[in-house]
Amino acid sequence: MDRLFEIINTVKKSFTFTAKNNFSNLPGIKGLESSTKHLAREALSLSLDESLNTIFRQLLSDFDRFDALEVPLKKKSVEAGLLLLSQAEALLNDPVFARSGEEAFAESVKRLSTPMQYIKGVGPRLSLLLEKKGIETVGDALYFVPRRYEDRRMIKRIAEVTVGATETIRGHVSMAGVVGYSGGRKRVFEVSVADGTGTLIAKWFHFSEAYMKRRFKKGQYVLFSGEVKRYNFQKEMHHPDLEFIEPGEEEGWEFRGIIPIYSETEGLYQKTVRRIMKRVVEEHAGDAVDGISPVICKRQHLMGFAEALKRVHFPDGGDSMNDLNAGSSAAHRRLIFDEFFFLELGLALRKRGVALEDGNSYSIKDKYTKKLKSILPFNLTLSQEKALAEIMADLKKPHPMNRLLQGDVGSGKTIVAFIASLMVIENGYQVAFMAPTEILAEQHYATIEPFAEALGLRVALLTSSVNNQDKKSSYHKIAKGKVDITIGTHAIIQDAVHFLKLGLVIIDEQHRFGVMQRVMLKKKGKAPDVLVMTATPIPRTLGLTVYGDLDSSVIDQLPPGRVPVKTKLYHERNRELVYHKIAEEVENRKQVFIVYPLIEESEKLDLKNATHMARHLREEVFPRYTIGLLHGRIDSKGKEQIMAAFQLKKIDILVATTVVEVGIDVPNASLMVIEHAERFGLSQLHQLRGRVGRSDYPSQCILLAQYSASDDARRRLKVMEETTDGFRIAEEDFAIRGPGEFLGTRQSGMPDFRIANILKDVKILSEARKEAFRLIEEDPHLALPENRVTRLVLGERWKGRLELATIG
Repeated sequence: MDRLFEIINTVKKSFTFTAKNNFSNLPGIKGLESSTKHLAREALSLSLDESLNTIFRQLLSDFDRFDALEVPLKKKSVEAGLLLLSQAEALLNDPVFARSGEEAFAESVKRLSTPMQYIKGVGPRLSLLLEKKGIETVGDALYFVPRRYEDRRMIKRIAEVTVGATETIRGHVSMAGVVGYSGGRKRVFEVSVADGTGTLIAKWFHFSEAYMKRRFKKGQYVLFSGEVKRYNFQKEMHHPDLEFIEPGEEEGWEFRGIIPIYSETEGLYQKTVRRIMKRVVEEHAGDAVDGISPVICKRQHLMGFAEALKRVHFPDGGDSMNDLNAGSSAAHRRLIFDEFFFLELGLALRKRGVALEDGNSYSIKDKYTKKLKSILPFNLTLSQEKALAEIMADLKKPHPMNRLLQGDVGSGKTIVAFIASLMVIENGYQVAFMAPTEILAEQHYATIEPFAEALGLRVALLTSSVNNQDKKSSYHKIAKGKVDITIGTHAIIQDAVHFLKLGLVIIDEQHRFGVMQRVMLKKKGKAPDVLVMTATPIPRTLGLTVYGDLDSSVIDQLPPGRVPVKTKLYHERNRELVYHKIAEEVENRKQVFIVYPLIEESEKLDLKNATHMARHLREEVFPRYTIGLLHGRIDSKGKEQIMAAFQLKKIDILVATTVVEVGIDVPNASLMVIEHAERFGLSQLHQLRGRVGRSDYPSQCILLAQYSASDDARRRLKVMEETTDGFRIAEEDFAIRGPGEFLGTRQSGMPDFRIANILKDVKILSEARKEAFRLIEEDPHLALPENRVTRLVLGERWKGRLELATIG
């Protein structure tokens, strides 16, 4: 390989000289085409690995007819050539490349799994503190990227700092202690720092006095970073980042360039973290395997992986401070692309796997569908028809359907799913319809069963409240093929349930199920088709990740005659006005929901609760009206009786918890009052609002907020007032809560994002998805030599979870 290094260095020197001073040397350069092509051919004659062959073939192609190109194209060729040579160097320096594939990869994984306590300078005590930050291994440390960066080449004197700007100053502590304001009622910890040109006061409004007094001593040298403010002609920083400076330290590397600033935990300070990270990066960044091929790196202008890890922690002088602090430097982009690429590669494989799986192909007989449309009391909307056409096209294919059906509350997803079921049933197959709660399962049963009976079809309901004798009878009928549609909760996936010929699996509100539950249901048949439904619209960016292997259909029209629900925010002081509106609706022979976040009083939270308020409303506010109470602790039979009474208009006002969030259909209910609305998420508020407005009668939703809400809560409630569009609400909810909280804990089976942010980095996500799906199209099994490392890295990232998630 020595000769190959020589070739790379020779060509690189020529390119670097050509590019110098913004290509000022380019007009006088002669023979660059012939020398580059000659050396590229020599490299190709050295029996290289396929990845290196690809690089030098590309170089040869780029410099074919170089001399005849216009100057701008010559510049592009030289820049592309420099990138290719960097990738070749990265490959040659990669320990995996130098040794046999799987053995070297296993060694790399082992080294990255080294516990932090064995890193020089860490030990057991510091390793426990690092663990609090999620840093248990060397690999964790490499992905623990700085939260911001500081340019210590530009440390200013206090006299030079600009008010309103974020600055870094250093000086000695001249005073430290608690200062009283407003006659001593307000206590502030202040540290005065001087540097000979002026004085700056650092202030902390939230502090532990004993801790702060231990930290600061008069005469200490300290470095402060933060926004400069002015108060009574005095320059200040509030809660600045700080570091203490020991004698002689100002000559070290931490004061000569762009310095990473990491998030801290008590007892683990900036200086300590930085020095640990420097050692880890220097000793182990080269152990991280670059799993993206040089061809893709070139197309996407990506730097080498090890180089990106080094520069994201310790940038060089050429990196822009704005890009670094925005997380958009070339190093950040490389690492973000890497995370997205391997996520999308897994999704592409899952999607292709389903596409290649042998499934059931159905022919359209319209035995039941035509008859159903003749007895339906309404016409399908154009949006429903479009979604149905997409589902029908999937069902005709010889491999399993894997489709997500999105539709807002009340948009008519259930009837679309039922019509799809009919196509499967008329081909001699059974359908399983799984919902997350008994109420929702019972609601689906109540919607579907009358139509099924009119068509001569058999429907069974399986929930935990169905008595054992009826369950056993249903088990027997399902196994014999005497049940066409089985509707139920997770009771459907019990071992006792066996289908004779399961053809279609429908999963409603699928985000409420774990991955394993969905897999277990699918395994009840031989490669059944899968239709996943949700009334919680999926933000587009999330659709590219969590649901990236599903085809998607959207119902974005409400049925004719439905009137959008008007939403209004009221505060506690307007409670009497809200009660007046409730009375108005009841007097007009309409019904009302009042929803509370709690069942009973909580010692920790000062919130109104359903049980107490139902009693209060019944006895003191609305003694003339019938008031019911519904919550999750009432047994299934009790819930059924209460809901039946509400549907039969025997209850005027139903006081409930979020148990009514989904699956309740009472067309006569025209008012939804949500108490403590500031405590609910946007999607939940939207679902609750969907319980009214289910007829042509004008309906309202009142959001009753109990105290001065946080900024996020205010933003949520404002969105609810402004729109009934579930898709806009989903995007806002996602933006407010962020990816981690939005996904919740049930989305296991997905690789974690440690650097990437699917809100901020959606453009990179889109590019990574395109490259990943293209690669699987070109090399479905990642079997080509140039993709062997990609295959190994993919397996490590997903850790066997690919098989689990074929349902999405």
